[in-house]
Amino acid sequence: MIRTNSNNVKATFLTVNLSFVLLLATTTVVLGGDTPIPESPYGVNNWFSSNVKQSTVRKSTLDPVLFQAESVPVKVITVSKDGKGNFNNIKAAIDSVPNGNTRRIVISIGPGEYKEKITIDRSKQFISFYGNPKAMPTLVFDGTAAQYGTVDSATLIVYPDYFSAANIIFKARPSSFCCCCWIKKNSAPEPDGKRRNAQAIALRISGNKSSFYNCRFIGFQDTLCDDRGLHFFKDCYIEGTVDFIFGSGTSLYLRSELHVIGTSGMAVMTAQARESEKEETGYSFVHCKVTGTGKHAFLGRAWMSRPRVVFSFTNLSDVVTPLGWSDNFHPERDNTVFFGEYKNSGPGASTGGRSKFTKLLTYDQAKPYISLGFIKGSTWLLPPPKP
Repeated sequence: MIRTNSNNVKATFLTVNLSFVLLLATTTVVLGGDTPIPESPYGVNNWFSSNVKQSTVRKSTLDPVLFQAESVPVKVITVSKDGKGNFNNIKAAIDSVPNGNTRRIVISIGPGEYKEKITIDRSKQFISFYGNPKAMPTLVFDGTAAQYGTVDSATLIVYPDYFSAANIIFKARPSSFCCCCWIKKNSAPEPDGKRRNAQAIALRISGNKSSFYNCRFIGFQDTLCDDRGLHFFKDCYIEGTVDFIFGSGTSLYLRSELHVIGTSGMAVMTAQARESEKEETGYSFVHCKVTGTGKHAFLGRAWMSRPRVVFSFTNLSDVVTPLGWSDNFHPERDNTVFFGEYKNSGPGASTGGRSKFTKLLTYDQAKPYISLGFIKGSTWLLPPPKP
């Protein structure tokens, strides 16, 4: 991964005092944001529905600006390639949102491939993208780091807070068909280590308190720039080769799939960019699965000096190298990285050959990473958006 000078990549459990018991009949329902995600995968749905409720019952716990935005009726903007929507491209729909927006706006996107490069301005908060789960739209562009710089190569760059997306495919490489053999080809080919700045980003999420449900992120190197802020990914699919989740975000990935595309070189899933003990950033993967090709992929590498990444209750295929983690050829970082594992399964979960700096966590050590408290979710996380 290449760093650029442009925009450097970078719940509270409410205890109710017994003296207020008599007031419960008139108070708003509160949530236990530190309730751990259950070890059994069959309990995840119940855990989610119990801890992530609609805004109507969360006035006392939600951020005030978010609660106010959700209190106003949702405005729906439709985008359709057949001309039957309000707009026929996504950029025009976003441009129609006023600067300083203070209400939830759902942009409902029809099926098809939208070849657009889009940046959402920081002043346009509370935007949601929604696609039909049975006909998910694809947002795609073929920009590369050579053209735009790494972090600005993204198909979609999101700066504002409170963004959400459901049932959307984000791609860093458009596909085309060879007319003579009908084989799908990529017009932005996999970086081969020889061409400089060939990497491309599908999504750069730089806004705080953002969520993604049933979304797909497709690319090679640097697929998902989990840049900065608190983020939540559920039932998502992220595909790539090297550092395909990277940045300084503080993110919880729940029941998502990391798919490694086999390469002749080193494959790496995460490059979390924490540099100081004062930073509360990190990535936590819970009830996820790691799939792919090859047998030498690292769960993460020490791109920066103090990365923090934890995998819990996750099925690791044999695509994971027995070492598990890389210090990125910086042995001085062995004492500063926080690469943790807790109760993972699968052929790649064996810890016998792990790098010496791997942390095999106890329950108490893993607990902060297996709840919404890790991303302060009880103050902002809402169920998937709907039009």
